[in-house]
Amino acid sequence: MAARGKHRRPRMNTLTRGIVAAGTGGAALALPIVGATGAHAAQPTQAAQAAVPQVSLITYKVVSGDTLTKIAKKHSTSGGWQDLYKANRAVIGDDPAVIRPGLKLTVGTKNAQTSAKTATATKASTASAVTPAAAKTYTNDLDGWIKESLDIMAQQGIPGSYDGIYRNVMRESSGNPQAMNNWDSNAAAGTPSKGLLQTIDPTFNAYHVAGTSMDPFDPVANITAACNYAAARYGSIDNVFGAY
Repeated sequence: MAARGKHRRPRMNTLTRGIVAAGTGGAALALPIVGATGAHAAQPTQAAQAAVPQVSLITYKVVSGDTLTKIAKKHSTSGGWQDLYKANRAVIGDDPAVIRPGLKLTVGTKNAQTSAKTATATKASTASAVTPAAAKTYTNDLDGWIKESLDIMAQQGIPGSYDGIYRNVMRESSGNPQAMNNWDSNAAAGTPSKGLLQTIDPTFNAYHVAGTSMDPFDPVANITAACNYAAARYGSIDNVFGAY
């Protein structure tokens, strides 16, 4: 055995260790903090906080001739028309086969997060642009249906006024878009009068205005087609004061 010598015990550099624990339930993440031997202790590095992406909805406005199947294929909707219908049932209603032009459907989502640099550049490039007018909306009642029909009629050059439409609607259906006459000669011939302005299917189809629903019970489509017919036969719905 070697002889035991006298040795001075070397002085060790001070080493400070700390533990920072972030608890989540029963687990903890331990991060050692090493102290410097100099006059100032090193500061702990802060972990970069992950950015949370912002998600916005992608919407689609239904046009004449659309079906849920067509829209689902066009926008590559996962789950097809069935999932598209589930996501928009509150807007469409109980029958997925009936969707009227003008309905706004949610067809997907997109990441709306933009870096500060990109946002600044975008803001600068659009600062002088004219803000487009918001899409016009209509109330889902007789007043809204008439106003929407009048706007379509104005685009198509079909004459008629609010008062003329309202007067005839109240006489024909009392404002019920689901009204149907099952007792007159038209009904006996197999073509009952339908909707707000009580049109029969042949008349509705002949005077249907592109861009509106093909459903004769659709209030806007019914009003617009009936006014188109009245314009052709009487000059305007304003000239109609009785059965027509």
